Amino acid sequence: MAQCGKAPDQAAMAANAAVAGPTFDDRFPVPQFGDRFPTPAESFQLHSPADFAPKPARPRQMASLDPQAAVSFSPREELTTLVSMKSSAFPYAGNNPASDAPFLDVNNGDRHGHRSLSGRVYWQDQTYNDSRVLVHVPENFDVRKPGVIVVFFHGNGATLERDVRDRQLVPQQISESGVNAVLLAPQMAVDAADSSAGKFWQPGGLKRFLDEAAVNLARLTGNPRATDAFAGMPVVVVGYSGGFLPTAWSLDVGGVTDRVRGVVLLDAVYGQLDKFAGWIEHNRSGFFVSSYTHYTARHDHELMSMLRDKGIAVSDNIDRPLRPGSVVFVETPEGVTHRDYVTSAWTRNPIQDVLTKMAAAEPPIRIAAGH
Repeated sequence: MAQCGKAPDQAAMAANAAVAGPTFDDRFPVPQFGDRFPTPAESFQLHSPADFAPKPARPRQMASLDPQAAVSFSPREELTTLVSMKSSAFPYAGNNPASDAPFLDVNNGDRHGHRSLSGRVYWQDQTYNDSRVLVHVPENFDVRKPGVIVVFFHGNGATLERDVRDRQLVPQQISESGVNAVLLAPQMAVDAADSSAGKFWQPGGLKRFLDEAAVNLARLTGNPRATDAFAGMPVVVVGYSGGFLPTAWSLDVGGVTDRVRGVVLLDAVYGQLDKFAGWIEHNRSGFFVSSYTHYTARHDHELMSMLRDKGIAVSDNIDRPLRPGSVVFVETPEGVTHRDYVTSAWTRNPIQDVLTKMAAAEPPIRIAAGH
């Protein structure tokens, strides 16, 4: 694995590499892209509130997070755009928690870089300098109704446009779930075999990210007065593959424990088991789902054992609503590939499936911070 949060996890992963089979880098080779940043043709144009002038609403059924609420829709176009945010993962000039040494530990003149566990040097200007966040607001999202913010941490070797948007279809899954939800997907290391969490390593990192995002979401949806509504919305954190690291640290030190109502790991338990077990133990009003292939099965089984030792019930049934306190581990069969896991795990479009099952729960997942 390209980056872990604690030295013991790194040592364990290395010591068990022979037993566990192919390494992460074996399965997900370092990408060979000449230009690591998207071309101008790939990139979105930032929209302004004027782009979202009222238009006739189109009827559409929608799953509510509050079964008692009748959801009405604001007439607005679907929004998918990129927003630069100071609180996003990078640039990052702090320490690496694994070593307590500076994250940018390689210098070449005025150029700074980070040496990954594999020994490869990734340069800040190419890999750790993209502060953009993929924001998606479905056309029928209504800030006046109970809603949820989905924070998606992508895996290694990814860009927001090519992978999160176009290949993994994360915005599309949010829209097609029918849930009153918006998406925030920060760019992590750009096209690199590296899972560094950047500013999400820092205490309060996720809180600062969500606070800044609330201002941006209100502005982009043409309703600046909605900042407080976005700032109080519950959160579901989804980590795919190398996204386990920012997910784990966000749960541990992110500063918004009371807002996180669900955690979804997609073939992503490579370490940080204590952080995941701690969140599950102390947050019984939310749900936890980990779906895994044989590559991560050993760590998933270890996490299951840790939870059972704490007296926490574990299920393998993902075919029912996700109720408060649900802890579900789902092993996917041979033939399900790691690379396609965000669109094909236990079912097609697993993020969409989780949101639908969350909305169908009785009693429902708590839908407002502090309620």
